[in-house]
Amino acid sequence: MAEVKIAAELRTEFGKGAARRVRRAHQVPGVIYGHGAEPKHVSIPGHELLLALRTANVLISLELDGSSELVIPKAVQRDPLKGHLEHVDLLAVKRGEKVTVEIPVQTEGEPAPGGNLLEHVLNTLPVEAEATHIPTAVTVSVEGLEAGASILAKDIELPKGSTLAVDEDAVVIQVVAAQAEAPEEDTEEAAEGAAEEAPAAEA
Repeated sequence: MAEVKIAAELRTEFGKGAARRVRRAHQVPGVIYGHGAEPKHVSIPGHELLLALRTANVLISLELDGSSELVIPKAVQRDPLKGHLEHVDLLAVKRGEKVTVEIPVQTEGEPAPGGNLLEHVLNTLPVEAEATHIPTAVTVSVEGLEAGASILAKDIELPKGSTLAVDEDAVVIQVVAAQAEAPEEDTEEAAEGAAEEAPAAEA
């Protein structure tokens, strides 16, 4: 996966007031955890971070005071109304190190005709992979699957270097039959019954 470089700054002020000042400067407050080290508080350019986070489990090289710190996003807080980035938790990683992440599950193809529907039991698949080779997603074919069919975690072909971090028999996707619509006569009778029960409008 691609590595995104972003110039960041260490923060020495903490608390809600300091965080607001960081955001007013179009920066996002964040914390770097990992490797048993003391957490590092940083501020990251908001626009650059927003672009980077469009890629799931993006590998970010933060440039801090002349040194580089490899991190992956672990938790992102957004404004519930405006969607602005409020805060980000970052996990420090090393090249060659294995990390457990959740990668998006994508589907291709169409299930068998007849109104069959896909149910995504797991939208993401937990896997263990090298920090610098985290898959962006896995793609599963559902072409021609009948109602009742299931795709288990062990059925999904993972990219080289990745292993499952979930029960191999966990259901990821299943195909269900669409519910039949109520007969037209029953629908009309229900509507007439509702009309009879409704109180007459005042003149």
